[in-house]
Amino acid sequence: MRRRDSWLIVLYWADKPSSMINFIIRVFKRFAWFKRLNAKVTYELLAKRIPAEEWQFMNYGYVPNENEKPLDITLPPETQRYSLQMYHYLASKTTIEGKHVLEVGSGRGGGAKHVAGVLKPESYIGLDLAQSAVDLANKIHQLPNLQFFQGSAESIPLEDNTIDVVLNVESCHAYGSVDKFLSEVKRVLKPGGYLLLVDFRSVENMNLLKQQLKNSGLKQLEEENISKNVVQAMEAEDDVKKERIKKLVPEKWRKLFGEFAGVVGSKLHTNLINGDRLYYRFVLRKEN
Repeated sequence: MRRRDSWLIVLYWADKPSSMINFIIRVFKRFAWFKRLNAKVTYELLAKRIPAEEWQFMNYGYVPNENEKPLDITLPPETQRYSLQMYHYLASKTTIEGKHVLEVGSGRGGGAKHVAGVLKPESYIGLDLAQSAVDLANKIHQLPNLQFFQGSAESIPLEDNTIDVVLNVESCHAYGSVDKFLSEVKRVLKPGGYLLLVDFRSVENMNLLKQQLKNSGLKQLEEENISKNVVQAMEAEDDVKKERIKKLVPEKWRKLFGEFAGVVGSKLHTNLINGDRLYYRFVLRKEN
């Protein structure tokens, strides 16, 4: 079961027996329409129910490798540093300054604000399926080169050959069709443009994603298993994350939300450690 594909169903059926929840998920998770609907409604609800401005990121975080330059930036104490680092080290895989950047699946917008502010692209568009998330991001992140729009990853509302870099952070596992998403990325990228992508999967589905990337028509430059980096981030931020959940999430949902957020001991945390789930980082380029 994919964590985010199941979250909405779990939320609505929290009072039902777990066997019923699992049955519903098994039936519906195979359908692309359900994945699209579930992703949209889930993130609409999260932005509406928990509009806290200090919760700006929704990825699991990243601890850099020894060969990666330390992030030497003064950040407010409430910043989700490890989640911010996921964006910083992904975006640093190519030159961002002066470029036109699109993030597909921009969520609450914290990563977009960091990249737009620190790495200085000419423009940064955050695209998200959930209008409530877009409204929240536009409210709390305001920079002259940054804007957020509602739209689908499978039908990107931009002209051909207009974007230098596409970022996709922990998002494409929820799409109805990854192949459509990759086709749209290739369409909007300029020749020489980059797709920078991080996401998690089961072993079987990660192999499928790798094949989809190979079939995308983009040239793959890098492929890296960063599962250990993500686990380290989960563990380093666990106490702060649990306090944030206690502060922002109603008590009846905290246990479920802890699973969603990947606290230490959650199913995802355990599966990343034992290798049943993999978290990868990819760098691809459009050649022509």
